[in-house]
Amino acid sequence: MIITDTHTHLYSEAFDEDRNEMINRAIDRGVSRFFIPAIDSSYTDAMLQLEKDYPEYVFLMMGLHPTHVKDNYKEELKHVEEMFAKRNFYAVGEIGIDLYWDKSTLDIQKKAFKYQIQLAKKYKLPIVIHCRDAFNEIFEVLEEEKSDDLYGIFHCFTGTLEQAHKAISYNMKLGIGGVVTFKNGKIDQFLYHIDLNHIVLETDSPYLAPVPYRGKRNESGYIIKVLEKLSELYNVSLENVAERTTQNSKAIFKI
Repeated sequence: MIITDTHTHLYSEAFDEDRNEMINRAIDRGVSRFFIPAIDSSYTDAMLQLEKDYPEYVFLMMGLHPTHVKDNYKEELKHVEEMFAKRNFYAVGEIGIDLYWDKSTLDIQKKAFKYQIQLAKKYKLPIVIHCRDAFNEIFEVLEEEKSDDLYGIFHCFTGTLEQAHKAISYNMKLGIGGVVTFKNGKIDQFLYHIDLNHIVLETDSPYLAPVPYRGKRNESGYIIKVLEKLSELYNVSLENVAERTTQNSKAIFKI
């Protein structure tokens, strides 16, 4: 059974003391594909080292995270563009809009989001979207940029059924992680109405650990709990969920 974690920050400082052990625990549980989103230039070296240490398992993205869109965002975007010119990545991400922490940066967040979408089109790559308290703003940008060559993953999807269908209409898969196991997560109440062909698995580790680890550090091996929940919701085997979601990840990342 091949399990794909489409979104995990394995380079996070939260793993500095036991990174190798944590990754090997996940591999032992069947997770053999780890897709690594970028945050900003300060993490690039750690991402490249991770790929060097686990070349068969680790697949890198490149992008500027919306919460890190600050006054120097143009310099950060230049770094992103330089990295794409230098080598291959599997997606532009994670990118998007986050209005939970800071609404004052909305204008430059939208500019950075659009710029990176255009970069993805240039390199014929998927985008991986971060959305927090910003569905309307994200959809507004996607509507402006929609085209046959715009596709990717709506990471950590926590919206409504209507918003799920809207995201899918923009050629997005839904990234489903620990939230689906939360009692107040809500997406478990309608997710089975969405065909599994539109779903990929993720952890967003070290964040958003699934039940029964909620509130603790998340790790890629805990994706098993997400897999089990989807198996229950869709009333299909664990193997079926793993196979179909991995196929969906291959359709997006082309590997």
